[in-house]
Order: sequence, then C-alpha cells, then structure tokens
Amino acid sequence: MTGGYRRVLVVEDDPETAGQLEEQLTTSGYEVDLACNGAEALSHAASCDYAVITIDRMLPDIDGIAVMRHLRDGGVAAPFLIISALGEVDDKVRGLRAGGDDYLVKPFSYVELLARLEALGRRSDTVVKETILRVGDLAIDLIARTASRRGKEILLLPREFQLLEYLARNAGRVVSRAMLLQHVWDLHFDPSTNIIDVYVGRLRRKVDDQQTYPLIHTVRGIGYCLRAAG
Repeated sequence: MTGGYRRVLVVEDDPETAGQLEEQLTTSGYEVDLACNGAEALSHAASCDYAVITIDRMLPDIDGIAVMRHLRDGGVAAPFLIISALGEVDDKVRGLRAGGDDYLVKPFSYVELLARLEALGRRSDTVVKETILRVGDLAIDLIARTASRRGKEILLLPREFQLLEYLARNAGRVVSRAMLLQHVWDLHFDPSTNIIDVYVGRLRRKVDDQQTYPLIHTVRGIGYCLRAAG
C-alpha cells in the first residue's frame, strides 16, 4: 500500500462539487483522489493509505454510512469527515456513530472545511509527519518556523513565513493573487489590491538577493511561482 503526507480521498457523486473540492484542496497542498460512488471509494481505500477521507452521505450506489462501516470493519483507520446536506441532529448522530469523526453540513465555507481537515489530519495514524519543505537550495522548517538558503538563515516575519510556506507547498505551480489572499490572509476581496505585491517584494529581497539564481518568479497578469533552477 502507498501512503503520503496530506493525501485525501474525496467521495462525492456531484461532479461540480467534486471538482471544486479537488481544486481547492490541491491548491492548499493536498494530494487528492476522487471517488464518485461507494464502489470506487471502497476500491481506493483498499489500495492506498489516506490521511483523511471526506464522504458524502447520499451516494448513488452504496450509502455513505454503509461505506464507512465496511471500511472500518476492514481495518481502515483514516478519519472520516462526513459532508452532507442532511443537517438534522439525528443525521449527525447517526453518521458519527457509524464511524465518522466529524460532520460538515452543506453548504459550507472552504476555510471551515480546511480547518476540519487539518484537525483530523493531525490525529491520523496515516499521516507522515513532514517537517522540512525543500525547493532547490531553500529549506523551510515547519516546526521551528525558520527558512534558510544554502544553510544561511532567512529572517522572516510571521506573515512572510506563511507566504513562503504556501508558495513552497505549491512549488512549480503558478498561484494567483486571489489564491494568496484566500489561503495566506483568509481574505476575499479585490485581488487587485497591492498587499500581495508588497509582501512578495519583501520576500523576494530576503530570499533571492545575492543568490546564484532566483526562486520567486512573477507570472505577469496571473500571480507568482516558486521554482528551483533547471
């Protein structure tokens, strides 16, 4: 069986909702597998270890609760986050008693979903604890909350560290200003604000000045990308 840090199985039969969840979680640094029904969920969970499994109660073939019970009986230990439009107290109690670890009612905010996933992931036995992010000669220590290039420490303010961490988790991918506002500042307003440019400018001076090659790249009209040389 294969496993990995922050790997999530999303069990959701609605293609639009599944696509949105996949996009949002991927941009937050998760590896995402999708299952559109109970049979696919059973197959995925039997062949891979997941940090968390999100599951819809109402699936087209096998009820989400039945899927959870089957996986629990089969020894799957990953935490389950039930996502459902069924929001009555009795619905929540039934889901939690069937093996669910948390319950989120549709519609929900992405920020709340991410917070619940992170909380469940910290309790998961299948999470491989990642403490260092590396991009080229840049090393980010997630425990000490420090960064360095070629062994030389880079002094960062807390928000600068958050920004660098997010860019590193998405290394090689272009992230937009709107994505940075949402995931680093938890804000949802006009992405034309210059707060992103100001902070990226500060970060670039600290990370790239007097280095052999730059790591932080501007993609004109879109956003930024952190990538190693080569």
